[in-house]
Amino acid sequence: MKPAALAAHRGVQLLGCLLAAGWAAGFPLVSDLPNQRLWGTLAAPSYLLAGLLCAVLPRRLAARAAAATALLGAALVPLVVLVLQGRHQSEVMVVERSAHLLFSTGSPYLPHPVVVTDYNPYLPAMSLFGVPHTLLGEGTALARLAGDARIWFALAFVACLLASWRLLRPTRDRAPLLPLAVLTASPLVALALVGGGVDLPLIGLCCLAMALAERDRTVAAGLVLALAGSLKWTVWPALPVAVLLLWRLYGRRPAARAGLTALGAASAVMVPYVLARAEELREQVVRFPLGLTAIQTPAGSPLPGKVLAGFGPSGHIASLVLLTVGGLGVTVWLLARPPVSAIAAADLLAGGLAIAFTLAPAGRFGYLALPAVLMIWPRLAARRWSARPPVPAACLPAHAEPALPTTR
Repeated sequence: MKPAALAAHRGVQLLGCLLAAGWAAGFPLVSDLPNQRLWGTLAAPSYLLAGLLCAVLPRRLAARAAAATALLGAALVPLVVLVLQGRHQSEVMVVERSAHLLFSTGSPYLPHPVVVTDYNPYLPAMSLFGVPHTLLGEGTALARLAGDARIWFALAFVACLLASWRLLRPTRDRAPLLPLAVLTASPLVALALVGGGVDLPLIGLCCLAMALAERDRTVAAGLVLALAGSLKWTVWPALPVAVLLLWRLYGRRPAARAGLTALGAASAVMVPYVLARAEELREQVVRFPLGLTAIQTPAGSPLPGKVLAGFGPSGHIASLVLLTVGGLGVTVWLLARPPVSAIAAADLLAGGLAIAFTLAPAGRFGYLALPAVLMIWPRLAARRWSARPPVPAACLPAHAEPALPTTR
């Protein structure tokens, strides 16, 4: 059954709403974070109402009404409430402060961090999402809402997913608004959006980069990869994946063009900071996320890497060794079976990121939203489960150069 047909089944929709409601209802009971408890309190009844609409409304109305209800109650209302109350996860404050520092000092990093919130673990381009807050301030409710970094994280996420849908959709027989609303309203994205949302642009940019690579938009793919890689260093594995996808489909020249574009554009952003702020970058962007600084990152979900790191220096080293071994394994997988479609490329990237987030000395369950969306969205857009392209290899463009060898 195709992804779209499965998603349109009334029973699947009802089951999804009930699972989401159960998941959200757990947060007011078990979470010690006030923002998560508020989200669960508002989201759980919204998901239940969405499930009721799926069950009782006519089929032509049920899905749209349920999606709108879930989106409103699980994402938009909690987000507006938290923004107006000035409540957010620490990363939102870090991004907004980095933009202010960029305007006032020329660097998004505090030179001598003292407490955990002084650290900025993001690359310089992430401060762009804090610029609206710097320009608009907090004088009025409208200014707080329009300037909040979470709004701009969400807009970037939505724009990238819409663009990737248009690139991957074989026909324009269906608008992407309903699938996008369902995905955004799901606990997978809604909780991240309401609390912080800093990883949402990364998800969207990775999906867009793979779609552009499949369509042989080499320069555009390179620029998108450069932007993603200038936000957070953990998405740099997307570059070799996209380059190998281009090499496999279209040959060496398009692959080299995309890779050089990405490296050149990212270097234009990064090199000035590497030269002028090398120590700050090393300490805050590399050592801090890996748990190698005196002040530990607050990312502490009980994933295997974090559990190992909790056993002291030997456990921390074991976590880093496993992370390295996992990275090498994904590299071998990538070279042995280079991707042949955007779906396959997204799967490879999702697998690598899931391993990294699971084995890293510090991480959050919320990070796993990135690999999950990478596996879901390209399939919905392309209308197929399989990672194999629908067109036989003989029908690929005649100008393609010899592809990388693959193992049998």
